Amino acid sequence: MTDRPLRPETITAQLDHYLDEATGGVVPPLQPSTTFARDEAYALHNPDNTYSRYGAPVHRLAEDILTRLEGGTDALLFSSGMAAIAALGRTVRTGGTILLQEGIYHGTTVWMRNFCERRAVRLVTVDALDGDALSAAIRSEKPDLVLLETPSNPWIGLVDIKRAADEAHAVGAELAIDSTAATPILSRPLSFGADYVLHSATKSLNGHSDVLAGALIAARETERWAAIRADRNLAGAMLGPFEAWLLLRGMRTMALRIERASANALAVARFLDGHDRVALVRYPGLQSHPHHSLARTQMPGGFGCLMSFDITGDGADALAVAGRLKTIIRATSLGGVESVIEHRHTIEKDLGTGVPETMLRLSVGIEHSDDLIADLEQALIPTE
Repeated sequence: MTDRPLRPETITAQLDHYLDEATGGVVPPLQPSTTFARDEAYALHNPDNTYSRYGAPVHRLAEDILTRLEGGTDALLFSSGMAAIAALGRTVRTGGTILLQEGIYHGTTVWMRNFCERRAVRLVTVDALDGDALSAAIRSEKPDLVLLETPSNPWIGLVDIKRAADEAHAVGAELAIDSTAATPILSRPLSFGADYVLHSATKSLNGHSDVLAGALIAARETERWAAIRADRNLAGAMLGPFEAWLLLRGMRTMALRIERASANALAVARFLDGHDRVALVRYPGLQSHPHHSLARTQMPGGFGCLMSFDITGDGADALAVAGRLKTIIRATSLGGVESVIEHRHTIEKDLGTGVPETMLRLSVGIEHSDDLIADLEQALIPTE
């Protein structure tokens, strides 16, 4: 083994030089046991393995890989991305303040609204894509926790993580970044000063649309981090061992998948940007994107798989375009090997998020870009 720090592609492909001690296998074994035996003196056969709600070897390996990839000190797996967000939010006590970015994944917004109302936690929302507005809100509100998402879903905007971290720390707050759309292959929020980074591991970390999972990674093992670990272990929001094994399997090809999907997405975005049936394309890889320069700094590995675009006309026109697609799948989610498209207004119309009826959100997969572009081209033909 080399002493030189390994790059993410090598860490994930080899699972950090993993070898099964019992067999020498290069693939981690799946141990489905929920409980672990003790000897006659009631000592554990393996002191690390007590009960799978607290973790097992396959969980710890995945958490170690994520810690390495993000440059943190510790990581925790959860049963879903929302379970990770909930564990983070529940660390803010009654009377505290959470500063939340507007225009992010609607599930996060809805959960935070409901939680803060029940627990008498003050929830302040801000357009964090406006750096001055975010700085002013942090200074005036002095929150306990700042939760941001970059790139944001579905508006595909970027937040300056370093600036946000500096402002948060100046008032004693901690900063958490939802980096689901970026992944540690493209961006490492902890390196820009964030205290926590979270992922819906269901998406690009696994990449095969067959695992529901979440992850939190900490820059330091703080009092809040200890509370998050206790919350997961006691509340039971642990990922199952088979799902953790599948997550590890998916992560082995993550670097290749992200590279291909990012290249495909840039090609698709350029095609859409020049089409007369498309009013606006939101993708940070385009020079026309308002945060393109920030993306080049904050996402040096590429611009990701996720974009949204507005169809000229009205909501019926957008639905018609989605309905004519033959290769790209009409489905929710993102980050899988398959390209999927979603009419966001259908999902969010009753939530007051302001998503226009003309918006389509597209997660680009690893297919051949020419096939994706051809499918979009025929779908954009106006109905006679």
